[in-house]
Parts: sequence; C-alpha cells; structure tokens
Amino acid sequence: MFNQIPIDKILFLDIETVPQYPSLTDAPEEYKKFWERKTKYLKNEGDKIEDLYNRAGIYAEFGKIICISTGFVFFKENEKYFKIKSFYGNDEKLFLPDFITLLGNIHSNQMYLCAHNGKEFDFPYIARRILINGFKLPEILNIAGKKPWESNFIDTMELWKFGDYKQYTSLNLLSYLFKLPSPKDDIDGSQVASVYYNDNNLERIVKYCQKDVFTVAQLLLKYRQEDIIKTENIEYIS
Repeated sequence: MFNQIPIDKILFLDIETVPQYPSLTDAPEEYKKFWERKTKYLKNEGDKIEDLYNRAGIYAEFGKIICISTGFVFFKENEKYFKIKSFYGNDEKLFLPDFITLLGNIHSNQMYLCAHNGKEFDFPYIARRILINGFKLPEILNIAGKKPWESNFIDTMELWKFGDYKQYTSLNLLSYLFKLPSPKDDIDGSQVASVYYNDNNLERIVKYCQKDVFTVAQLLLKYRQEDIIKTENIEYIS
C-alpha cells in the first residue's frame, strides 16, 4: 500500500523530547511520587530513581516536546525537493497550536503521516501532549475505534519488521545499511536532554531533528526503490 501513496501526499515528521524538569530534585513533590511509582517497573537492583530520571523524556506523562520537525516532498522541473518546517520552543503551548493547524490541513487534503517508530512513539506522544496541554485532538491523530489500516499512519520501522514484531531497528542503522548520510553525525537521542538543559542549545537540537526527518523521507524512498533527494534540494521554512 505505501508504494501506491503519492510521495507528495505524505508529511514526514520527527520529534525531540526531554524530561519536564532539569532533574528530579527540581520537580514538584507529587510529580516525584508518580515518578517513583513508574520506576518500580523500570529500575534494576541498586538503581536510584534520580539516576533513572534521564529516561523521563520518553514518557509523555513525564516529558515534554521541544521540537517537531516536519517535511514533505515536492517536485520542481521533474526533480524531487524537500521542504522542512520545524515547530519548537521551551513551552509546548506556544508552538503546538501551529502544528495542530498543519495537521488539520493535511487531514483535509487526505495526506499521511510518516515517522520512524511513529506508531509506538511519535504519534501517541504528540497526541498525549496535545491533550495534556488542553488542545483539541486533531482528527488525523484520533484513531480510537479505528482498525490499524484505517489510520493515515506510515511507520518506516514497522515496514522494516515485515511482521517480525520483536525486531527493533534504529534509523541510524538503516541509514547505514542503505548508504544514506547519518543523521547522528552531531548528537544522538541520548544526548538531547543534556544539550537542552546543560548547554541551553535548542537550535542544535532543531538541526538534529531536521536531519532525522529528512532521513526518514530518504529511507521511505529507498523502500520504494525510488531516487532519493539531493541534499542541496532541501528548503527550510522559517
């Protein structure tokens, strides 16, 4: 099916997330109690809940989104181009509304969302943070009661599984296998919280996120055995 969807009818995305607080000691007492309950299922013998807090960013209940990078393929003189728009900031309430508007537009145009591990991470994380921040859930993310094939989701990691649901393959490994430029040539996901809280360098994280979303698009093109996009054909929307 994914081979039959026009490539310019797909919105590619990637998100970067961090714990809600720089450290657990900065968090409110009630939050700490909930994190302690959560870590009962995470920690090994000898682990401290404070030391596990760097993992809080992967849970929508304990983390927050600091960047959503989106991109889509378009054609100019029969050549593929890629346009990237990022939504980012320290406060989700300030940038999520513009992203929600974009999701409304692509839903009305019957477009698809594509991310690597999107069904397990990006899509549900975004949906949860939208609701937590008090916004209305966009229809394209409202999949309650829908069958899997009724959602407009494409997941490049799920496609690579070929039905093998115990398999996890990183975007970085797949980019290596398909001879794509590595999106992890500066930082990787494990360093995002440190770059954000310790270095105060959100712009660096945005650039990293943009590399990821471009790589997801390139990977899907490889799956489809189509020509990939030249790096000089990337355009950025401010």
